[in-house]
Amino acid sequence: MFSLQQIQQAHDQVKTGADFPKYIHDLKNLGVLSFRFQVLDGIELYQGKDGFEQQTEPKYEALNLIQDVDLASFSKELIDHQQGKTDFPHFIKVCADTGVNYWIVDLVELTCTYYDAFDEIILSEDILMDSV
Repeated sequence: MFSLQQIQQAHDQVKTGADFPKYIHDLKNLGVLSFRFQVLDGIELYQGKDGFEQQTEPKYEALNLIQDVDLASFSKELIDHQQGKTDFPHFIKVCADTGVNYWIVDLVELTCTYYDAFDEIILSEDILMDSV
């Protein structure tokens, strides 16, 4: 099974959202099946086979999360981030300011789904692995 240290080593290679497909590829190779990222404080929960889980500690002071979703602003910022125009701390702030509470990455289905404060889906997208 995978360790948090192995996940951190893979994450250390990520500089912008453009690096996300490579990161997903590396996590899949470690045996990660899915993970959840909590915008509030950066806690991540990684899941593997047979119910194996690893959870990180909070990564930063708790943010103020907006409950009203601004999908148009979030979508624009998401595209900018995926194109490498913004760094991760900026993207996290955007998520908090536009109503994104958490996201779940499914490494089997290759999807990333964003949720609001009421656990409703805001946006779900396919992860394109062409560049890996």
